[in-house]
Amino acid sequence: MATIKQLSAREILDSRGNPTVSVRVLLSDGVDAEASAPSGASKGSYEAFEMRDADPKRYNGLGVMKAVDNVNTLISQKIVGMEVTAQQQIDRAMIELDGTHAKTKLGANATLPVSIAVTRAAAKSLGVPLFIYLRNFIQKDKTALKIPTPAFNIFNGGLHANNSINFQEVLIIPASYKSFSQSLQMGVSVYKQLKDELKRSNQSMLIGDEGGFAPSLDANENALTLVAQAIEHSSLRLGYDIFTGIDASANNFFVDDHYKLKDHPSAILPAELSNFYEEIIKKYHCIYLEDPLQEDDLEGWSLLFPKLSQKALIVGDDLTATNPYRLQIALSKNAINGIVIKPNQIGTVIETIAVIEIARHMNMKIVVSNRSGETTDDFIADFAVAVGADYVKFGAPARGERVAKYNRLLQIEDQLRAAGAITSTPTSDLVQ
Repeated sequence: MATIKQLSAREILDSRGNPTVSVRVLLSDGVDAEASAPSGASKGSYEAFEMRDADPKRYNGLGVMKAVDNVNTLISQKIVGMEVTAQQQIDRAMIELDGTHAKTKLGANATLPVSIAVTRAAAKSLGVPLFIYLRNFIQKDKTALKIPTPAFNIFNGGLHANNSINFQEVLIIPASYKSFSQSLQMGVSVYKQLKDELKRSNQSMLIGDEGGFAPSLDANENALTLVAQAIEHSSLRLGYDIFTGIDASANNFFVDDHYKLKDHPSAILPAELSNFYEEIIKKYHCIYLEDPLQEDDLEGWSLLFPKLSQKALIVGDDLTATNPYRLQIALSKNAINGIVIKPNQIGTVIETIAVIEIARHMNMKIVVSNRSGETTDDFIADFAVAVGADYVKFGAPARGERVAKYNRLLQIEDQLRAAGAITSTPTSDLVQ
């Protein structure tokens, strides 16, 4: 079996024009592969550490040469010579080398691209698709291969578009009985129709970090109204063909133990916010509610979940941070029935899969997501298919770094169909 012959890293730019780490792995059989680290704008407190140089003379302090150096020296010295298929041992070696809970010594932006590049090189060396190779590291008794249902972020707010709504994302989610290619076509249709709706109402058509539109609106509900109109004018049926969803990212509007929204003249408490969400769920056929409360408002989560969980999927992102300890806290509080998975929140492929296995054992829905700062690396698409994710969040169906992921899913769909292995995504429990 091929071994790792050389490991090298360099600094590149992500979709926001910020530096990130790119890693190249060269194997003893001549195969090579590259991977890069994404970066989030809206980060939960419990995410793994992203190492930045803090040198104001380079990229306003956002350079990543320290993380690059960690790959080229410390990590390289540790894993060069190891068999490329020994993914668990390679990831464990980096975890032990770092020695901290949050990757503060090496940086998750150093460990993750190494971990991904190793998986890509191993798959390439073995001559198998990456999504097939990654199946080796998940439990064997899971569902057949499928393409996850896409949740398109077509309206950006929060930290993804500072002049827009409080909610970070307004999503459209095709009915899960649709094929991925049908879902993508629907997403593009509504996205383009939304642009026309904004133009007709003399709103800005500028876009945010994830490609969704980001006009300045007086209320969060106005964004949902515009999306509902776009769906109607696309000749699709809201509540049957397609649904809405929200990533509230409530950390960003939680102030002094209250929630401050454009829709309310004064700050409100979790019970009032839950009532507001309930109205939105009913009025806009919203089946997905992510981070509806602040990450440490555990009492609020415990109150919201029994009230809304039969009407929408209640999903943790900042709450859980792809972290097994945070997931256990959420489970102990009966706070969620879905989890967002972002590999850079924990720092290695194997650790990410371990969190997914815990969540799946608890019958939770799995939502694999990209970050607002992305590159054209499409690993996350293969990963989502490999782990049997229920949903993917890759941003709007626009911008090269987002489209690269959607195009990769189209390619995988074609491969699975040609092999006779593809199955339809099971209809969501929430879609009647």
